Amino acid sequence: MNKGLKIVTIGGGSSYTPEFVEGLINRYDELPVRELWLVDIPAGKEKLEIVGSLARRMVSKAGVPMTIHLALDREEALKDADFVTTQMRVGQLKARIQDERLPIKYGMIGQETNGGGGLFKGLRTIPVLLEIAEDMQRLCPDAWLINFTNPAGMVTEA
Repeated sequence: MNKGLKIVTIGGGSSYTPEFVEGLINRYDELPVRELWLVDIPAGKEKLEIVGSLARRMVSKAGVPMTIHLALDREEALKDADFVTTQMRVGQLKARIQDERLPIKYGMIGQETNGGGGLFKGLRTIPVLLEIAEDMQRLCPDAWLINFTNPAGMVTEA
């Protein structure tokens, strides 16, 4: 019998998480997820609890045997994961505002995927993603990392 998969989502308090959970529910027969760990930082705890509660209700209503775990401890969550997804915003929304406003102030484009704003976000994000990759080598060396974090091109290349 297949034990099912363990997926860890870094940035689990994101507003994108319910759509991700819906996809897992709709594809449960092809991708039997046993455990979904939603991980965030302490500053994102309230959002994580709100989004996590919704995810649990979605899974319960769908009747799939998937357990949703909420965690602020990335290492605890990563242990023995099969897949790790990232959808995080280092610096939270406050940083996004700066990423978008600063370039405009100087007559340049700026948002999270390109221009000055994309560069700013990449410089904040890449070191954290590299830490996650190091943690994965230690705690779940056979896991696949799937990156949804912008600027996706720079982050994935790093």
